[in-house]
Amino acid sequence: MNKTLILMGIGCIIIGVLWPWLRTLPIGRLPGDILIVRDSTRFFFPLATCIVVSLVLTILLWLLRK
Repeated sequence: MNKTLILMGIGCIIIGVLWPWLRTLPIGRLPGDILIVRDSTRFFFPLATCIVVSLVLTILLWLLRK
């Protein structure tokens, strides 16, 4: 458990350092993401982005287990 928490912390630090670069990637604006704009309300649900991130993480974790 300790090793997992340390790795998660290191991962968060790495993402934080790389955030200015990661922000420019087109992830979050994929076809299939739902955006509803009404008078003063804006609703955004990144459906396609969630699926892509889930697939990438699944493949990555599957490869790391072997």
